[in-house]
Amino acid sequence: MTERSPLDWHSAPLEPSTRIDAAYRNTQNVRRFFTREIGEHFRFDRPFMAWMKSHRGSTLAEAAEQWRRHRQDDSQGSAENDA
Repeated sequence: MTERSPLDWHSAPLEPSTRIDAAYRNTQNVRRFFTREIGEHFRFDRPFMAWMKSHRGSTLAEAAEQWRRHRQDDSQGSAENDA
């Protein structure tokens, strides 16, 4: 079996099934993918970037779901703190 070359995160077409590999980078191409999948309110933050780096083999769909969970947890924490 031949090993695949690393994905070019700057220009490769990205799909929900795209797997995060060792060459992963937070690029404008990745930002466009997540903005399409999540919405204009998508932003990279440190916890999410760390999650991406530590979850090689996960898909971009799984990463988008993680981002949504992270944001939901943040908003619930804020609501609890406001009470």
